[in-house]
Amino acid sequence: MGSEGPSGVTVHVTGFKKFHGVAENPTEKIVRNLESFMEKRGLPKGLTLGSCTVLETAGQGGLGPLYEVFESAIVDKEYGLNDQGQVILPIYCLIRKYEALLYSSFILKLHFGVNSGTTRFALENQAINEATFRCPDELGWKPQRAPIVSSDGSISNLRKTTVPVNEVNKSLQQMGFDVAPSDDAGRFVCNYVYYQSLRFAEQRGIKSLFVHFPLFTTISEEVQMNFVASLLEVLASQNYAQ
Repeated sequence: MGSEGPSGVTVHVTGFKKFHGVAENPTEKIVRNLESFMEKRGLPKGLTLGSCTVLETAGQGGLGPLYEVFESAIVDKEYGLNDQGQVILPIYCLIRKYEALLYSSFILKLHFGVNSGTTRFALENQAINEATFRCPDELGWKPQRAPIVSSDGSISNLRKTTVPVNEVNKSLQQMGFDVAPSDDAGRFVCNYVYYQSLRFAEQRGIKSLFVHFPLFTTISEEVQMNFVASLLEVLASQNYAQ
């Protein structure tokens, strides 16, 4: 998957399956179709599509698959794999790390979720350390005012993305999309996953961004797929050397 040769940014994308009140999650279809869609359209210069994964709409019980997605990206970054999928020996790891610096290569975790009540796309600036689910997740968990990560302290603790959201938002608006930055990713699974992702990103020196999508009945599937393609184009053009 992805383009050949060195690239500016490698993007790993996740979406969600159905959940209570949303029988068809648009992000599941978007993520499942993204690779073939981008193969036809052509990946932006400087971007590699690393993986596309659809997650269960679950918080605590869904952490295993979520962290598998995180760790697989880090294996590619820190060690690299040979043609047989085997981890490359340490001496080659140093070479891979040098090449990553030489070509300004960065990893971005890009998460998609649905907000059934919105009429436009939202780029989420931050996540909060609070899980207060309005309904049980798909594994039956319904926390109330619980910290997502207890060691982070208060449920009011915030984690912010290092992706330049305002710049990305401005570029997408200029392309004609109805999109806005947001400081509230809710308290449900989207916020839960984003908080975990931002924490992991900070620990591992990568980047994370969450995007909320409307339903297909509000904005058509065609427009949403074109939005994602344009989002990837804008993300590929950003300077991540910060």
